[in-house]
Amino acid sequence: MKKTILLLTLTSSFISMSQNPINYPKTEKGDVTDTYFDIKVADPYRWLEDDRSEETGKWVKQQNEVTYNYLSKITYREALKSRLEKLWNYEKISAPFKEGNFTYYYKNNGLQNQSVLYRKDAAGNESVFLDPNTFSKDGTSSLGDVNFSEDGNIVAYSISEGGSDWRSVIVMNAVTKEIMEPTLVDIKFSGVSWKGNEGFYYSSYDKPNGSELSAKTDQHKLYYHKLGTSQKDDKVIFGADQKRRYVGGYVTEDNRYLIITAANSTYGNELYIKDLTKENSSIVTIIDNFETSNNIIENEGSKLFIETDWNAPNSKIVTVDANNPSPQNWKDFIPETENVLSPSTGGGYFFAHYMKDAVSVVKQFDYNGKLVREIKLPGVGTAGGFSGKKKEKTLYYSFTNYITPGSTYSFEADSGVSKVYQTPKIDFNSEDYQSEQIFYTSKDGTKVPMIITYKKGLKLNGKNPTILYGYGGFNVSITPSFSISNAIWMENGGVYAVANIRGGGEYGKKWHDAGTKLQKQNVFDDFIVAAEYLIANKYTSPDYLAVRGGSNGGLLVGAIMTQRPDLMKVALPAVGVMDMLRYHTFTAGAGWAYDYGTAQDNKEMFDYLKGYSPVHNVKKNVKYPATMVTTGDHDDRVVPAHSFKFAAELQEKQAGNNPTLIRIDINAGHGAGKSVAASIQESVDILAFTLYNMGIKSLPKK
Repeated sequence: MKKTILLLTLTSSFISMSQNPINYPKTEKGDVTDTYFDIKVADPYRWLEDDRSEETGKWVKQQNEVTYNYLSKITYREALKSRLEKLWNYEKISAPFKEGNFTYYYKNNGLQNQSVLYRKDAAGNESVFLDPNTFSKDGTSSLGDVNFSEDGNIVAYSISEGGSDWRSVIVMNAVTKEIMEPTLVDIKFSGVSWKGNEGFYYSSYDKPNGSELSAKTDQHKLYYHKLGTSQKDDKVIFGADQKRRYVGGYVTEDNRYLIITAANSTYGNELYIKDLTKENSSIVTIIDNFETSNNIIENEGSKLFIETDWNAPNSKIVTVDANNPSPQNWKDFIPETENVLSPSTGGGYFFAHYMKDAVSVVKQFDYNGKLVREIKLPGVGTAGGFSGKKKEKTLYYSFTNYITPGSTYSFEADSGVSKVYQTPKIDFNSEDYQSEQIFYTSKDGTKVPMIITYKKGLKLNGKNPTILYGYGGFNVSITPSFSISNAIWMENGGVYAVANIRGGGEYGKKWHDAGTKLQKQNVFDDFIVAAEYLIANKYTSPDYLAVRGGSNGGLLVGAIMTQRPDLMKVALPAVGVMDMLRYHTFTAGAGWAYDYGTAQDNKEMFDYLKGYSPVHNVKKNVKYPATMVTTGDHDDRVVPAHSFKFAAELQEKQAGNNPTLIRIDINAGHGAGKSVAASIQESVDILAFTLYNMGIKSLPKK
């Protein structure tokens, strides 16, 4: 059967529904003013920060009505949705893992809103273990972490409602599936780590005064919950006397040690250890400052293996005895290399995941630090996994890139034999597409990599609809991965480009630091030059270019479109940090200060932040690109007020007829746990908006 695809048809002149001015809802302006270093800064839309007010709720409803009315008139929106659903509708199965007498795995039959956790018994009989699709009628409740006791007979699993970072934890008999005790509530930024079969550690904040979705949360605490006791009696292990913004605790596989990490920002942490084999043992300090990143990834008796960037910006693994663990006693185990290290353990081995120009290289080491082999991966892309318990000799890993849907492979740890475990049956032919990595020179002479992906045979005529994506912050590396939405984009002749700009972790701590605080403009410059490269080399032109990013990447898009509105036709900032003078006053936002600095630090920092803060740099009589801001009303990571205020500024000051819309998902958060139906509709709306404003009149079937 001949496959039906959608083809882009370009008009000779750009068309736009916005030739008829959009009647935006009136956004009232208040008279709130803040003073920074004797400088007054108006904040007329401060009232939109109140996510509980009727006025804000009314504004959200009115904005959505305008946005969805606009989108509904794009004639090919339903055709995009039909194709996206068809491509999305394939079975997805995760790597299996063993707990107790069962083998567990996640599976989605294609269009289920949430993936279901299945299990098989020793005889191979399959049954549903947890089905988050039953948690809520609209698919907005999602399953978070699932953690089993040492013997696998008890499970503690977390649930998020409406996309919030706040979680509840349910304790269940894994064999009989009977709930064992009342639900634990108000848990945030936490995993669950079991101490044998007796109880578990978790972290949370005191419930804040005011809105739980926007009020500041500043003091994280590590608790121990003993099975059969009330949550109100849970003991604080760390954080009662030490005020830290992020605290985590986890138990080593042999149940010998409790490892505690503590931090005040998203980079740098203290490190502590507690011997669980000794009653009433004290907590021992290993690292007492926030200047480096440190994590105990394994132990062999009292021998600790620590991943660290202390004196190693690209990270290394060191060893030390737990009885005398201070850094002066550390010995290199896997030394630093020119590539960034991210290790894992499993099957009695260490796996050194290296990132070389944003793609994966994996090497296997034994417990003596001897190289066993470099693992041959299926191609150039991103490999994840190679982790598991010491006794499990069959491990699993995933592989993907921009044109290869994620597949799962089994790996025999001793022999190194790798086999395909699961490959998706998807209606997309990777052989028709290609990815190329180029290096361009940024404004200050820095070489920056970018991967450009498109359908083979692309004509470099400057008329290809192109999405340029970036992030550039928090040591986060953007590595190649497959996206169904991007597949639709490329299937129809679109170009998808990802720039690995500074601020990320692609080249280690130095690359990260080069995009922080008073060097944040490097991030924006890198992205601007990436766009100029695509234009100069005829992949696209300003009339066919869209810029896209989420969270810190939403800030990136907001900054770029206010600094260089001439550079793109469409801007797509998602859940972005848009008010750089007040970001640190919401939820755990103060923890982002390592990357951003705050307006209270000093006048230089205030001036710098105000100089690029998207909310404060929308100017009158400027023609901004067609913009669709996206956010969720339950986002308590980057509160939606950032996006609300930015959209209000754009709607007031936009010159010309380019639309400036905001699309606000209801009962949705920062992105995690979003239902398949909601994800598909969001992708459809973003693609339709982007194509339409690039002058795409229709998508005829051929």
